[in-house]
Amino acid sequence: MTSLGHDVEKAKIGAEFEAQSEAKVEAKTDARFEKRYSRQILFRGIGAEGQQRLAAGRVAIVGCGATGSALASLLARAGVGTLRIIDRDYVEPSNLQRQSLFEEQDAAESLPKAIAAKRRIRAFNSEIAVESRVEDLVPSNIEALLDGMHVILDGTDNFETRYLVNDYAVKSSLPWVYSAAVGSYGVTLNVLPGETACLACIFPDTPRGMVETCETSGILNSAVNVVASIAATEAVKLLVGGDAVKRLRRTLWSCDVWTNEQAEIAAAKPRADCRACGEREFLHLAGEGRPHITMCGRNSVQIHERARPIDFAELQRRLETLGVVRHNEFVLRFWRDPYEITLFPDGRAIIKGTTDTGVARSLYARFVGS
Repeated sequence: MTSLGHDVEKAKIGAEFEAQSEAKVEAKTDARFEKRYSRQILFRGIGAEGQQRLAAGRVAIVGCGATGSALASLLARAGVGTLRIIDRDYVEPSNLQRQSLFEEQDAAESLPKAIAAKRRIRAFNSEIAVESRVEDLVPSNIEALLDGMHVILDGTDNFETRYLVNDYAVKSSLPWVYSAAVGSYGVTLNVLPGETACLACIFPDTPRGMVETCETSGILNSAVNVVASIAATEAVKLLVGGDAVKRLRRTLWSCDVWTNEQAEIAAAKPRADCRACGEREFLHLAGEGRPHITMCGRNSVQIHERARPIDFAELQRRLETLGVVRHNEFVLRFWRDPYEITLFPDGRAIIKGTTDTGVARSLYARFVGS
């Protein structure tokens, strides 16, 4: 796309957002609405008009683990009109220490995180729209999953998905906020395509070597909440618009809540030689070299080679003599020591107990089918 075409597309998206905002502004003027958000309306940076713009806002949260669930809770309580929560995983007991939207019963039922999050949000704000998508965000479905959004927020746990989101956002001139937390450390970056540096400007290549994760280094829930609070506030600025946009941070900001260290790296301008926003080569969006069997943390492998419907009831009958199996409408879980298979209705599976993709593939073929 030429620079002129890029600017026209950007202006078009902005105009559509303005039109949608104005339409919803007229619909959100009742006294109950004003009372509910009165303390936020009193804040000079938002006011009554800003609150109406939040009500018209559409935000996608990619990943609903620790950071994602905190982001979803904050924005739902702030009155963002539509939240689309996209997550591939299910709730486990180890999540409850830091993933604020979930409860013990969710873990006991192995509920998909996107479903559990929607239920919890509905309990404290039934007046906004929450869309749950139990899917792994990949090149083949990213257009459908992120279509119509105004802002994308990062709640993922891997750079592969973040680079994919970055490619889509830059190509579509859609703002997004990168966020991550591990140990006592958190980091976040606002990406305003065409204005600021994108993720590929800051990190041209996927980090090599040993990358810390929650499974290897643990995590403090306070670090998660600090980063989520910063990122959610930046999203609110984007949705409110006007003078609030001028106050958006244009740095990569990081902090360590244990050592009290903070740092900022300039990110106000795109890098001219950036693969994504400079040369507009969207390798991750094209799916080049993307594997269909991937590591999924927790000594697990994810298999998502092709979509196919799974009859949980029939599969449970077949597996009952081979191990422990149970299912609900969202997920089927099968235990055969030392492995655990979690299967979703579209055929995607998370196989726990191995990091060997060959072993994972053979287990899938044996118990689910090739």
